[in-house]
Amino acid sequence: MKSEWWKNAVIYQVYPKSFYDTNNDGIGDLSGIDKKLNYLKSLGIDALWISPCYLSPQIDNGYDIADYRKIDPMFGNNDDMKQLIVDAHQKNIKIIMDMVANHTSDESIWFKESRKSRNNYFSDFYIWRDPKNDGSEPNNWGSNFGGSAWTYDETRQQYYLHYYGKKQPDLNWENPLVREAIYDVMRYWKAQGVDGWRMDVITSISKNQDFPDNPNPHQLRYVVGNQDNGPRMHEFIHEMNQQVLAPFSMMSVGEAPSSKSKDARMLVDPKREELDMVFTFEHMHVDRKPGDVNGRWAIQPIDIVQLKKTLANWQDNLNGHGWNALYFENHDRARTPSRWGDDKNYRYESATAFATVLHGLKGTPFVYQGEEIGMTNPKFELADYEDIELKTNYQKLVEQEKTISKADFLKAAQKISRDNARTPMQWNSSKNAGFSESDPWFKLNPNYQTVNVERDMNSPRSIFKYYQKLIELRHNEDIFRDGDFKLILPNDRNIFAYTRTLKDQMWLVIANLSSWEQQASCLNDYDKTNLVLGNYDFEEKGTLRPYEAMILRK
Repeated sequence: MKSEWWKNAVIYQVYPKSFYDTNNDGIGDLSGIDKKLNYLKSLGIDALWISPCYLSPQIDNGYDIADYRKIDPMFGNNDDMKQLIVDAHQKNIKIIMDMVANHTSDESIWFKESRKSRNNYFSDFYIWRDPKNDGSEPNNWGSNFGGSAWTYDETRQQYYLHYYGKKQPDLNWENPLVREAIYDVMRYWKAQGVDGWRMDVITSISKNQDFPDNPNPHQLRYVVGNQDNGPRMHEFIHEMNQQVLAPFSMMSVGEAPSSKSKDARMLVDPKREELDMVFTFEHMHVDRKPGDVNGRWAIQPIDIVQLKKTLANWQDNLNGHGWNALYFENHDRARTPSRWGDDKNYRYESATAFATVLHGLKGTPFVYQGEEIGMTNPKFELADYEDIELKTNYQKLVEQEKTISKADFLKAAQKISRDNARTPMQWNSSKNAGFSESDPWFKLNPNYQTVNVERDMNSPRSIFKYYQKLIELRHNEDIFRDGDFKLILPNDRNIFAYTRTLKDQMWLVIANLSSWEQQASCLNDYDKTNLVLGNYDFEEKGTLRPYEAMILRK
């Protein structure tokens, strides 16, 4: 029977470029991850998900892969990866690599050969279409980075499809040679000792082969059934499971941008043999204005009621049908204390409150580097941001279409831009936050002298130590793995509360996700002898202080 080690695990995501630099070129590297394994082991994590470190021109920070089998020299080499895997395994830490199977870089040999002619081995590795009679693009599909999803190639005299940047052409999964090439890459890394895969936008690999127009031209959001969750998606993922995942007992967690909880059942139900878990985007849209033409850049204050409803819906609908992947932060998501909490007045409380809510749910929690010390958004000016998504969307929405003002776009960027999570890891208060002796590839968050690992671990109110306790509970208490979930106070605008029940045990997880004291009458049944974990000293008065969170035994 396949091991389900991931059901008892907490997984830590490393963004290598920004984690730790050992050769002082200003860029984090694989040796840097290796050097910090003791730190990660002390946190208590069970596995590392490493964002792409393959050879890449870095148009999209490594999610544009030129060679799947080669580590990019900026991070080291293949031997460094092998050493990292060996050293991690010695500490009982598993390694999860990032597989980008929807697209490659246009510098991949596959694409270079494909664009040469319409009748060579690689010709159909990508999605090529002739122009319409008037010379225009094949349809009106939009890129997630803004503008058209089609770019004309002079050499082939055809358009190629790209859901992201024009230098990230989409692979043609209808071609069995493409599928086998991807599976072969995965087998190669399994041979090096890799334990599993995080799969980038895996639900986008099947496209509607009729290529119909969408209701709105060049819209930023995928249209389900056309550009995402396409007609052969489940078939392709099941084939991948049978070819690679099941034979080699490799864990899988797929990025599923458009999937709702009922769709996800089909992806993660063990009987269907597809994926172990998927990342939903749904709960990350609770601070987005619904239906706004500016997409994710149209922000609003967090809707706690909607957050609870969405997460509870996933808990309920996957119960007995599959397993949840739990996250608030990653390389594409801003820092929670800044985005949803109060990083100015209640940074410690915000960070630990949202962590308590997440880690108490049923599923596998993912921790993103720096989350465990409460890193915050840097509040840069527009000129300081690097991300291709931000730049292309600024061009489209502010400069061309003028649907959002520069001031509002900046406000949104400071809240939700992907770059907020990509500033270098803050290890200490020394030069460059202890990340590198050289100037880092990306600007540091100016608060690194007060927010860093060294300072946090020595603080009487340490976020790191709070995470250690949460992770210890995940490892030692079966109720977190197997207990039933029930949302309570569903319509309260500030309090997130639920119970976990296993046999004769019942635990309450409760958090005030606001900067004001809140009444919580459900606490009147508890006293400090019931407290399992909390981010304040317990007071028996039936109220919750700003961002107060606790786990209580009934």
